[in-house]
Amino acid sequence: MARRFNGAHARDDGDDLPRHRKGTCKGEYMIVREIDTKNPLTKSDLPVSDYSLNPYVGCEHGCKYCYACFMKRFTNHEEPWGEFLDVKFWKPLSHPERYRGKEVFIGSVTDPYQPAEEKYRRARAVLEELRGSGVKLSIATKSDLILRDLDLIQSFPGARISWSINTLDESFKNDMDRAVSISRRLAAMKAFHDAGVRTTCFISPIFPGITDVPAIIGRVKGDCNLIWLENLNLRGTFKPVILRYIREKRPDLVPLYEDIYLRGNRGYWQVLDGELRAYAEASGLPYVTNDDSMSRPFDAPPVVVNFFYHSEIKRSAREKQRAR
Repeated sequence: MARRFNGAHARDDGDDLPRHRKGTCKGEYMIVREIDTKNPLTKSDLPVSDYSLNPYVGCEHGCKYCYACFMKRFTNHEEPWGEFLDVKFWKPLSHPERYRGKEVFIGSVTDPYQPAEEKYRRARAVLEELRGSGVKLSIATKSDLILRDLDLIQSFPGARISWSINTLDESFKNDMDRAVSISRRLAAMKAFHDAGVRTTCFISPIFPGITDVPAIIGRVKGDCNLIWLENLNLRGTFKPVILRYIREKRPDLVPLYEDIYLRGNRGYWQVLDGELRAYAEASGLPYVTNDDSMSRPFDAPPVVVNFFYHSEIKRSAREKQRAR
């Protein structure tokens, strides 16, 4: 059924292009479709999960650096990434207890708490279905709408929620995405942590010469259990977008970005790795690679994980899994 969405309300008007007002972006509307799927959980090759779950295809946040834009290869959408959204509906999960003990990651290629979630409640729907199943739950978001489901998420033992925060500069954030402000993300993280839910600050992607990693760590270290670092990887359709942004807004950084992303020089990341390791040690924070904090006491200082060159780490993780 086609609907034209304007704000948070919908009406059936026979239009064959359902649309949802986006607000601050290039076009006034985005295309919204409701689709059926057999099972929202899919096997995952991510090193942090056994299953991934994405209640939407596409994302309203329209992050300029979003790696998930590769999904268009499989979805056949004609609209640019960030200008369409498919809302998934499914029959009730059959025997959710069969996922007991499995890592389920919600939000690997979409934000489950993007604005549409307030209306459609698909993330909440699957949480209600999985409650009591014994899954190990992880959720990634840039939103504070997740606060709505705090009580439900608390019913999952060992649940972990991560927020992407790669700047404290709201102006730069606004240049890069349409998600809620950094201050709102920080407040949501603190609320979950204060409620006894494990939280992660996902400092990603780190923009060379722009992202102040020590400043972010200093701001969040009392409100999270894990600090995850990931470098900016430029590939696919968003590579020219980011390089054009740097040329227009930060011409002083053009030589650095060309050295990293056109000539493949890793020197910047190697130097940054050493600086962050020294900073973490001076701050009394463990600094590791490809590890997490689940085995540590909740009140222990957060672990800082260097996840640079993550594609290599993912490949190594898959090889280890196959060797088991």
